[in-house]
Parts: sequence; C-alpha cells; structure tokens
Amino acid sequence: MDNSRVYKMSFASVYPHYINKAERKGHTKEEVDTIIEWLTGYDQQSLQKQIDEKVDFETFFDEAPQINPNVTKIKGVICGYRVEEIEEDLMRKIRYLDKLIDELARGKKMESILRK
Repeated sequence: MDNSRVYKMSFASVYPHYINKAERKGHTKEEVDTIIEWLTGYDQQSLQKQIDEKVDFETFFDEAPQINPNVTKIKGVICGYRVEEIEEDLMRKIRYLDKLIDELARGKKMESILRK
C-alpha cells in the first residue's frame, strides 16, 4: 500500500481534528498534548514549533526527540488494522497516535492511555 500521501500530510492540518475529537467527548487540548508529548518526547514548546512550521508527518516523527519505549504496549485495532501488526514504521507511529487519541475520546483513563 502506498502511504506517501499520508506521510506528506501536514501534522498541523490533522492536529485540530485530534483536539475536536477529544473535546466532543469532554476532554481537553491539554490532554491531547500530553498524549502527543508522551508518545514523541516533544515538550509543549517544541510541539508548538512543529505545528507552526506545518511539518509533515514524516518530519514530525523523524524529528521527535524520543518515541516512548512503551509504545509496544499499545495494542488493538484502529482504522481496521491491528497497530501491533503494521509493518511500516512510520505508519505504525501514526496509528499509535490515532489509537491513543481514540482511547482518550472513548473515556479511557489517562494513566491507562499512557501505559504506565
């Protein structure tokens, strides 16, 4: 499957959708940011810089300070695919983020989402 179109999408263009999904279910932008920061190692300032610069997903994850070592604990189905079975590294990271935001929107506790 050719995922190059997804990889070249601006993270900044998708970020508001993550926030909207969370807010519709009574959650906050801060919770979304906490999830992104946990997954990628960005702090608030560097996350905002990535958004302001409108980097694509490929750059967003390439420049991430550190992908959390607990990502292997993220399991389940998102967009019809089991995240733990996605072979392409970048697509798996994107789907990890989708899965975590989905868990937030479904009301899962933050402690559980962040695999502590």
